[in-house]
Amino acid sequence: MDSSFEPKVKHTPLEDVLAILLGTLFVGLGVTFYSEAQITTGSTAGLALLVQYATGLPFGAVFFVVNLPFYILAFLRMGWQFTLKTFVAVGLVSIYPALMPGWLNISGINPFFAAIAGGAMLGMGILALFRHRSSLGGVNILALYLQDNHKIPAGYVQFGIDFFILIAALFILPFDRVLLSLVGAAFMSLVIIINHKPGRYMGVS
Repeated sequence: MDSSFEPKVKHTPLEDVLAILLGTLFVGLGVTFYSEAQITTGSTAGLALLVQYATGLPFGAVFFVVNLPFYILAFLRMGWQFTLKTFVAVGLVSIYPALMPGWLNISGINPFFAAIAGGAMLGMGILALFRHRSSLGGVNILALYLQDNHKIPAGYVQFGIDFFILIAALFILPFDRVLLSLVGAAFMSLVIIINHKPGRYMGVS
């Protein structure tokens, strides 16, 4: 391996804690924007939003349960530290949307703005978690595994799988909301594709 791409600085435990708290807060805000605008995204977060819209079940409970099977892959392929950080991140994202109404009062939001800003916040949140060897579970785990072991960019994997999840939205949401969901997913993936490439970021945990 080229020494120029070897990690130069390791993250400290405090840096990991702060990154997970801030990253999941970004994701929580993005999910809140999406929920208010009745749009969705991909991955397990998008699936949880769709279940919420279709059944009325709370996002947090669905998101937490849907991610449970993926911890096995995380432990076997990515190690116990990654798995523990991911479990904490998923737990926080499961809690934040329920707490947001007490922290933030949104009387109305433009759906197009929600798609762009929400997608960007989701992307930045996921990026922070990726850089500190964590994720939001589900597809994020698979995306990181394929990038680390097969050099397939995580953003491309994320977008490809998200596309099929968003197809399911056609059966639950109005067509214009599905289109806005695609816009949001594109912005989220663009943030990850541009900023998360092997060798570009040197800090590791």
